[in-house]
Amino acid sequence: MSTERDSETTFDEDSQPNDEVVPYSDDETEDELDDQGSTVEPEQNRVNREAEENQEPFRKECTWQVKANDRKYHGQPHFMNTKFFCIKKSKYANNAIKTYKYNALTFIPMNLFEQFKRSANMYFLVLLILQAIPQISTLAWYTTLVPLLLVLGVTAIKDLVDDVARHKMDKEINNRTCEVIKDGRFKVAKWKDIQVGDVIRLKKNDFVPADILLLSSSEPNSLCYVETAELDGETNLKFKMSLEITDQYLQREDTLATFDGLVECEEPNNRLDKFTGILFWRNTSFPLDADKILLRGCVIRNTDFCHGLVIFAGTFRIFVVLSLLSAGLAIGHAYWEAQVGNYSWYLYDGEDFTPSHRGFLNFWGYIIVLNTMVPISLYVSVEVIRLGQSHFINWDLQMYYAEKDTPAKARTTTLNEQLGQIHYIFSDKTGTLTQNIMTFKKCCINGQIYGDHRDASQHNHNKIEQVDFSWNTYADGKLAFYDHYLIEQIQSGKEPEVRQFFFLLAVCHTVMVDRTDGQLNYQAASPDEGALVNAARNFGFAFLARTQNTITISELGTERTYNVLAILDFNSDRKRMSIIVRTPEGNIRLYCKGADTVIYERLHRMNPTKQETQDALDIFANETLRTLCLCYKEIEEKEFAQWNKKFMAASVASTNRDEALDKVYEEIEKDLILLGATAIEDKLQDGVPETISKLAKADIKIWVLTGDKKETAENIGFACELLTEDTTICYGEDINSLLHARMENQRNRGGVYAKFAAPVQEPFFPPGGNRALIITGSWLNEILLEKKTKRSKILKLKFPRTEEERRMRTQSKRRLEAKKEQQQKNFVDLACECSAVICCRVTPKQKAMVVDLVKRYKKAITLAIGDGANDVNMIKTAHIGVGISGQEGMQAVMSSDYSFAQFRYLQRLLLVHGRWSYIRMCKFLRYFFYKNFAFTLVHFWYSFFNGYSAQTAYEDWFITLYNVLYSSLPVLLMGLLDQDVSDKLSLRFPGLYIVGQRDLLFNYKRFFVSLLHGVLTSMILFFIPLGAYLQTVGQDGEAPSDYQSFAVTIASALVITVNFQIGLDTSYWTFVNAFSIFGSIALYFGIMFDFHSAGIHVLFPSIFQFTGTASNALRQPYIWLTIILTVAVCLLPVVAIRFLSMTIWPSESDKIQKHRKRLKAEEQWQRRQQVFRRGVSSRRSAYAFSHQRGYADLISSGRSIRKKRSPLDAIVADGTAEYRRTGDS
Repeated sequence: MSTERDSETTFDEDSQPNDEVVPYSDDETEDELDDQGSTVEPEQNRVNREAEENQEPFRKECTWQVKANDRKYHGQPHFMNTKFFCIKKSKYANNAIKTYKYNALTFIPMNLFEQFKRSANMYFLVLLILQAIPQISTLAWYTTLVPLLLVLGVTAIKDLVDDVARHKMDKEINNRTCEVIKDGRFKVAKWKDIQVGDVIRLKKNDFVPADILLLSSSEPNSLCYVETAELDGETNLKFKMSLEITDQYLQREDTLATFDGLVECEEPNNRLDKFTGILFWRNTSFPLDADKILLRGCVIRNTDFCHGLVIFAGTFRIFVVLSLLSAGLAIGHAYWEAQVGNYSWYLYDGEDFTPSHRGFLNFWGYIIVLNTMVPISLYVSVEVIRLGQSHFINWDLQMYYAEKDTPAKARTTTLNEQLGQIHYIFSDKTGTLTQNIMTFKKCCINGQIYGDHRDASQHNHNKIEQVDFSWNTYADGKLAFYDHYLIEQIQSGKEPEVRQFFFLLAVCHTVMVDRTDGQLNYQAASPDEGALVNAARNFGFAFLARTQNTITISELGTERTYNVLAILDFNSDRKRMSIIVRTPEGNIRLYCKGADTVIYERLHRMNPTKQETQDALDIFANETLRTLCLCYKEIEEKEFAQWNKKFMAASVASTNRDEALDKVYEEIEKDLILLGATAIEDKLQDGVPETISKLAKADIKIWVLTGDKKETAENIGFACELLTEDTTICYGEDINSLLHARMENQRNRGGVYAKFAAPVQEPFFPPGGNRALIITGSWLNEILLEKKTKRSKILKLKFPRTEEERRMRTQSKRRLEAKKEQQQKNFVDLACECSAVICCRVTPKQKAMVVDLVKRYKKAITLAIGDGANDVNMIKTAHIGVGISGQEGMQAVMSSDYSFAQFRYLQRLLLVHGRWSYIRMCKFLRYFFYKNFAFTLVHFWYSFFNGYSAQTAYEDWFITLYNVLYSSLPVLLMGLLDQDVSDKLSLRFPGLYIVGQRDLLFNYKRFFVSLLHGVLTSMILFFIPLGAYLQTVGQDGEAPSDYQSFAVTIASALVITVNFQIGLDTSYWTFVNAFSIFGSIALYFGIMFDFHSAGIHVLFPSIFQFTGTASNALRQPYIWLTIILTVAVCLLPVVAIRFLSMTIWPSESDKIQKHRKRLKAEEQWQRRQQVFRRGVSSRRSAYAFSHQRGYADLISSGRSIRKKRSPLDAIVADGTAEYRRTGDS
């Protein structure tokens, strides 16, 4: 049986996923993948390709052209795009951002257009038009117009407030300033006035206003240090470097003003890590890459000024019930007309319509009369409640971060109730769970652990003062350390290994240093390195300066300079770095630091402290600290000379240079002497473990999606208690084998009758046990069949030649898609069986893909939280996006629905505000439907007694004001203020949140219960007064059984019933709630007596026709008795059912409410105790200098060292001579 493959593309199935690397760029093209490896093109493929090119010519070229200092160039006709009919606009956008929707002229027409695009508003507009037709409507037009205007007005005001805020934000950003070359000089210009091709100057701590090509800077060789927190959330500095030619010639204002280079590059895109372009200048072309581009949103750091060329500037079924009721009543009217109406002379209205015609007209009449089942006030009430809940989030002082003056911010008003229904949270790590601040906490030197609370005599104390570093002139005063015994050891020199330990930290790194106002400032490729060098500095071994070949260290106040012979840089495969130095005494030493897993493999077999250090590493790992092992080696002169020749040869290798260097490094990094280990705390944000623990108890599953290394991500998982020592961790290879076995089983079961058999949901894991999944981006692509496809090396047929080939290709693609979909569903099912999932080394696109898979296959509400631009895709893909603000980065916040400064506020957002919002909205909707069914269906019962004539049972003004004044405020306040338990108890008992996840408070069952309650109430409201009015004689001997008195009796009973009913539904009583209930009843009677007075009838006789009805009817005692009886029959059964329910079947919140006084004191959360088991290794190496190589190449080349500028030719010649001298030695 032959296996069919797609003739155009194949999966690269032979390659094993690499856990250490981030997968290909999200936008990497097929051809870029082809270029990564040399292939031999078959002859037939070449012929086919040439034929296709001749048939449809296509040139791959850079289509974005930027001319420096020439704005007219970008206005040429061939750069224009047609926007609308003949209106053309340049494809080069200006730099002003625009997030607002309206201006002063367009607000009213555009806002009305937006509002009437909503089906509900258009529905009520059609009703208003129908009410203007006399033959149809029995209701006055104002009964719909007044509520509609109210809804449109409130919504317009809310939209106006939101848009004014957007205007202010846009204005603030657009009016930022920087210096731009104009008329040959630098002049201050606003960001919005910057255009493509402008040359700009930026200074230290300035934001980059657009994507620019770095031309020159104040640093040597035009280095520029940038902070990319706004893009990726990382606060460690990254360096960019200009072309050598622009660094040499574009330093002065006059040369920058005359710069006329032309840049051809790719069109604007969303790739942050790649850039392809060419600079044409002085009849020469220079290649450009991402290292020469400063992206918008970066911040210039530790660089006095820089110059750049701007490259990119930028920019429900109730209606069916209504129709069925109306149709049924219209048919009833047609039948009644045929049987009774046509033969009753006193009912003749002067129109000779047929019964069917009258029935048709009455259908529309009942559509108007019964439309209050879903009144327009429902929509404005929902908007007001959502707006109020959003403001409660904004005003919550317990979500206010005073340190950065950052309050919580609800940037939307439509998702509050969904906050109470979250099933999955997808979180970034760096800057979200962690502060991205590394702190030196402990160390192990020569088998001895330091870092506990000890005095100088080596005695442990629970309370001891912080170590005073004032004896060290270079100490920065920021290190909090409590082991005074370590200071004693350093100062006494009794153990030389202690001093050697901190010397190694001061010398073995690729950190850059500069001085500002006499203070040392370090720039490190990763925060880990910065923390270690700063620790050495505080303990007396300060890194002071470096040149291309030397490094200067202050050793307890004595400055010593060492010759740097070689730097063996870090990469993700080596997991270590080394430096070889020559001491002033002439000795050669190698110092190395790295992950314990690789260091232990290279130690000399005679290391006496090996076991003690391993025990220390286990202890550090149990405390979730990041560990590194330090070691050294003495090197003989002859040994180094022989090795150096191999090193220099590998350094100039034309192919596979990195592999050759790694092989040479292996030869020297062996037989190492172990000094000890460091323990760094990747400082979590305050309250992260507590928050994750409470969210887990609320049955919310947390997935961490990060670009960090697997070891780092795993370590953070233990630190924040996503993972515990009892957790069984499954890795990519384990998951792959499980999914492969599942696919085989599904394929074996997929016989002829497979489609008739019910799907079998088998669990992947046996029940019980705590499992977690840790998977890298490479394995994710492998498992989800998302690997980038490559062009097949076999014969390619661009177009199928026959119908059979086309059919086979289509079937093959369908099979591949079906396999891919089934594999992805299996992966989601497997991952959701785990208590925690950590995806590491993933790209922004993969983050969004994981979120989308869970949304697609689990139909669950998801939330994504992050702080950088690399989290924007994930935040936008999830149902709810949360941005961490208060950092430098704001792109995640701008794309989010909610924002706050600390991850710990997430528990309050969900467990308090989210749960309350869900409960309030559910109670509001249930009550709203109940009160409107009770109100509207009275018309239905009345129709059986009025010939189905669409005659209303109430006064027109009562219908108009019922949902606006008489019953609106109590339900509105319940939707805003009600709470079943307090915020403290909500946080203490996270299990209360599960009600929202299961949607137990508003579903079809709850809706039909509310509907049935409304139907029964309407029957009681109509038939008890009807029975009372049938045979009644008043005190004066007259029977007030007229239609108007009957309408007043029903309306009065209705208002009292629905307002008392909401009192029964209210869980949290305040003065405002009580006032609104009794106030609404008083308001009803006050307005009714006014509208039924003779005075207002004289002024408006055609509008107010119930003259004297209220005063005449309500002076009769039996009318009041009828009202009281009706209200009692409506409410007493509800009271009885509620009492039995809370007594026999109390809910969890009922139990907590009952004992709330005893539970008032909030329980303090405690960290889970870690159990250290000697002899059982639990080390989790978290070696994390940087994800790429460090600054070693930059240091070795000398490009980072300040020196006097020389002509370009002299620089090249000097570099060649230096290389030759090094080679000769």
